[in-house]
Amino acid sequence: MQEIIKNKKTRIVIAMSGGVDSSAAAALLKKEGYEVIGMTMKTWPKSSCGSHRDKACCSLEGITDARVVAETLGIPYYVLDFAKEFRTQVIDYFCNQYLNGLTPNPCIVCNAKMKFGHLLDSAKKIGANLIATGHYANVEYDKKRKRYLLKKGKDKTKDQSYFLFNLTQEQLSHIVFPLGHLTKAKVRAVAKKMGLKNVYRKMSSQEICFMPDKNFPKFLKDEIGVKPQEGDIVDTKGNVLGRHKGIPFYTVGQRHGLGIAHKVPLYVVAINKDRNQVIVGEKNEVKSKSFIVENINMISKEKLEKTTRLKVKIRYMHKAASASVRDFGNGEILVEFDNPAEAITPGQAAVFYKGDTVVGGGWIKRSV
Repeated sequence: MQEIIKNKKTRIVIAMSGGVDSSAAAALLKKEGYEVIGMTMKTWPKSSCGSHRDKACCSLEGITDARVVAETLGIPYYVLDFAKEFRTQVIDYFCNQYLNGLTPNPCIVCNAKMKFGHLLDSAKKIGANLIATGHYANVEYDKKRKRYLLKKGKDKTKDQSYFLFNLTQEQLSHIVFPLGHLTKAKVRAVAKKMGLKNVYRKMSSQEICFMPDKNFPKFLKDEIGVKPQEGDIVDTKGNVLGRHKGIPFYTVGQRHGLGIAHKVPLYVVAINKDRNQVIVGEKNEVKSKSFIVENINMISKEKLEKTTRLKVKIRYMHKAASASVRDFGNGEILVEFDNPAEAITPGQAAVFYKGDTVVGGGWIKRSV
């Protein structure tokens, strides 16, 4: 358990999804003797809840499983309605990014705005100064630097530090990750040993929680009433090769679904929102070494004073690669990979690492 909890009678809120990770986290906190309170965020209007029974973020199954776990552990449990906040801060962000030719990451925004924003505020209101989740990551306090550090989880195949880069020092000071030093296999074993029969075998969801059916066109139309406009697919020289169905349906690096017959495979190289164009090229044209990152959040230090050698991760499944990272002015950072990387995608997060420690990160603006 993390060192930031000194008093085992400290009241702590555990964010519960009804999955094995948050359930095991709750069990570990209870075992350690803390005063644990379970909370689930209901993020959809009542009329929509349960429409995707086993997958939606406020599914009936998820809430039911969380409630059963809470009863098994003997802890209080509450469901909080954050449908309005989730709509304005996560779903609207998601839709607007795609409409502007960007590829969003709603999980990162949800963590910063919802779990460690609104849910943390709710925890404080009931006298809980700490909030825990089932994330595979670690938080430590560096006395020398007088800063909270975000570090990778022990299970590198499940590490979720990438999704947490946007957390502030204030937020990190209230966070506990009970699973940070465990592997997924150990977590399942803990859940089984603690008698959480309804969740210890439960599989983790891989879908976007608010769009489990993956029907993106229908989602855009239903949620914001927008039908994306068709336009030209062009090569890097401006030659028209075909037609696209709307820029929200394409992302940098995409190969399939272009509907173009060509002598070699083509990939989406860029998206030009102003001209409503999808730009494609050959495999070598989708690679680049340098890009600009904006809306920076630094964690292990306040700022970059000079060019720094770091590992940089440009999407969750990307293997962090060596790069030179330096201040670019106007609150932006320039990243220069040692070797060209595929599909550096505007709208996605770029997270900077030194060893297992998250130095900081930001949002990819464009390649240069």
